[in-house]
Amino acid sequence: MTRVVFVLVPGVHLLDLAGPAQVFSSAAGLGHDYVLQYFGEQQEIATAQGLLVLAAQSWPAPAAGDLVIVPGWRSPSRAGTGRLTRSTLDRLVAHHAAGGMVASVCAGADALGRAGLLDGRQCTTHHDLQDELARRYPAAHVVRDVLYVVDGRVATSAGIASGIDLALHLIATRHGAADAARVAREMVVYARRNGDELQASALLRHRSHVDETVHHVQDIIDARYASRLPLAELALAAGCSQRTMTRQFGRATGLTPLRYQQLLRLERAEHLIGHGATVEAAARAVGFEDARMLRRLRAR
Repeated sequence: MTRVVFVLVPGVHLLDLAGPAQVFSSAAGLGHDYVLQYFGEQQEIATAQGLLVLAAQSWPAPAAGDLVIVPGWRSPSRAGTGRLTRSTLDRLVAHHAAGGMVASVCAGADALGRAGLLDGRQCTTHHDLQDELARRYPAAHVVRDVLYVVDGRVATSAGIASGIDLALHLIATRHGAADAARVAREMVVYARRNGDELQASALLRHRSHVDETVHHVQDIIDARYASRLPLAELALAAGCSQRTMTRQFGRATGLTPLRYQQLLRLERAEHLIGHGATVEAAARAVGFEDARMLRRLRAR
């Protein structure tokens, strides 16, 4: 039996908790002997989304092969949030010292930092909290803008949904990629993302503007990024001249339409390569005629 213990604090984010819990619950449904337990310093825990959850107040004393996860919570940059007593933090340290694994999602990394488990280790957290984590724990090596980091028996992940990616990685490590893929399919997760993939994709980084015409052009590129998209076709869809459309696109995103399309192709190709595809196969899959252009873009 492998016990997965979730340490819950007031204001815990539901998806930080439910995402990894669903992964291990689904793995148990495949025949792996996982038992999920929930510990809190009080019985009723109010989540950030307003739902009350119940937790056991007695520490379950997990064995060396078990996993302890600290999900994140709301307002982690404010003093006094994520409250855990020294006794609970010491239990995290004792579990790790006994050979167990400790993990966090999002702001949960702060609890590991308070326990001293991040000192001298690589770690990560949500992109909005990376500076704060580095400031609070200067002995930690904060890896920025990645989905998750595993350093020995301490694992940290970025915000919210990345807890699912970390949990799937742990399943793959323990039981093989095939079982992780089966869990992902059951959860209708598109694909298991590698830890070093960016927290914010090009679709998110260049969509924060308010230009509806440019959003419309981006919708076309997003849907057909692997196809040849002549500038004249995009301008026609935008209802303006090629020059006007290019100028609007650059003002809104800082990119040309071609550069935006190349970023989408590059990110998808990197994802495929990270999951075992050759550079040549990845280049073909994202619409390049050969791998030379992909290699040049990767080299940038």
